[in-house]
Amino acid sequence: MNDKTRYEIMKNRELLKGYGAGDAGAEETDQQQKLPSIPCLQPKRGTAVIKLPENYEALPVTGTILELIRSRESRRKYAGLPLSLLELSFLLWSTQGVRHFAGHKNPVTFRTVPSAGSRHPFETFLFVNQVEGLQKAVYHYLPEEHELELWDEDANFDEELTGALCGQTFAASAPVLFVWASVPYRTEWRYGLKAAKYILVDAGHVCENLYLACEAIGCGTCAVGAYDQDRMDELLGFTPGPSAEKDYICSVYAAPVGKRH
Repeated sequence: MNDKTRYEIMKNRELLKGYGAGDAGAEETDQQQKLPSIPCLQPKRGTAVIKLPENYEALPVTGTILELIRSRESRRKYAGLPLSLLELSFLLWSTQGVRHFAGHKNPVTFRTVPSAGSRHPFETFLFVNQVEGLQKAVYHYLPEEHELELWDEDANFDEELTGALCGQTFAASAPVLFVWASVPYRTEWRYGLKAAKYILVDAGHVCENLYLACEAIGCGTCAVGAYDQDRMDELLGFTPGPSAEKDYICSVYAAPVGKRH
């Protein structure tokens, strides 16, 4: 291991750490400076919106929490069957559903997953191949009203998506691919330089809920952290590369979903 690599590893390891004595003199966060935050939810783009069903009692949910934890595993092979819109709705609600709001000046959402300071930095995007009632396209989840908006109606994303996923065809060809994109400033507003750690921890909360929810309805998933950052961001219409702007957004994590064999 050369000195440059060793230094980069040391820098990355600092992300894993909590508060230390050296943080006492750090610049105050924007929250401490009483600066306004950005909205806790992305606004609609005004394109076609689909209301998602919520009659989850109609789903054949199986397994106790003990059984679901025992059987949970990463699944890369799926039956050639579409997901129903209700199944997709259940998975979206399980991973980023909003239960209620709190606050007025800087409102926050309380969701079905935990998040540091209830900042919830993630937006959910879907590459839909096979979901009943949905055309093949890219969608954005609107958790406040539990809706989908059409993000990009170009259905010819197969080759580009496979490339963005570094050739992982099992993920690109799945009935639906979840991509979680982070708006870092939501968390940075409160936690400053510690935000990167909390955002990545939050990603684990979201994806584990997807694993358990999939297992409960006869689906499978597999967390994907290996992807081409610039290609994925460009595919979703984000500006690739670093940015210090408060509205900056970038993809962080992905997971394909399909019916189990």
